[in-house]
Amino acid sequence: MMKNRKKFLALSLALAVVLSLAACGGKKDEAPIIGGADGPTGIQVTDSDMAYIKDKGTLIVGITEFEPMDYQDASGEWIGFDADLAKAFAESLGVAAEFQLIEWDSKVMELEGKTLDVVWNGMTLTDDVKAAMECSNPYFNNAQVVIVPKDKADQYQTVESLEGLQFAAENGSAGQAEIEKLGNSCTATQDQATALLEVQSGTADAAVIDYLMAVAMTGEGTSYADLTYTVSLNDEQYGVGFRKGSDLAAALNEFFKASYADGSMQQIADTYKIGDKLVEQK
Repeated sequence: MMKNRKKFLALSLALAVVLSLAACGGKKDEAPIIGGADGPTGIQVTDSDMAYIKDKGTLIVGITEFEPMDYQDASGEWIGFDADLAKAFAESLGVAAEFQLIEWDSKVMELEGKTLDVVWNGMTLTDDVKAAMECSNPYFNNAQVVIVPKDKADQYQTVESLEGLQFAAENGSAGQAEIEKLGNSCTATQDQATALLEVQSGTADAAVIDYLMAVAMTGEGTSYADLTYTVSLNDEQYGVGFRKGSDLAAALNEFFKASYADGSMQQIADTYKIGDKLVEQK
């Protein structure tokens, strides 16, 4: 009887050791993986994006040269509707906005690599964008429009009339996607301003850019007085993009609501003569 009792105690002790080792080898202390409805992105974080940017004291804003949303004044300061609002949002968080020029088709990679904190540059809320980023509510109505030389505008007033034209568009942009739908050939450019330059110089027959940019940068009194816009290819909305799972998107939505309610958002939009396209924030 004593011998059996000793065997039982020995087995119990061995089992306790195994269970203890298993508990120590668990992964309960690993940082959570950010993810959303589409599953995890594989980025591990130990804190929220809000805490991250407050700790470092800056909000790094990814942009391209895009009047009237993000462009430089004579002194080199970044201004425009998006730039002005980004500065105000950063200030509301107690940090400074810093603007960084990016290659548009690498925006998601830069967000995930934390070389950027946000993409805020008249970004169209496509299905791909919403799947890859944590996006704000829409804040502007927009469209992709065809840009042609003013003296040829009467030839290109319908989608059918665009057949066979050589286009230019920003690489990775909504404009490039619309050209692909048309089936036309397209020269991919660094940004939308360069696409306009292609048309002005005659190396492209036409370009597709954002309506808001077309209003600001083509026609009489602009840098591209000999260009104009004709056919509208779609209807779309702008949003702001953060890392997938970021809590900054919800914070920005609240900021949008407050800025719309107090009139400051409308005032900034009117400053850049695009107030009629602002989306109501509820």
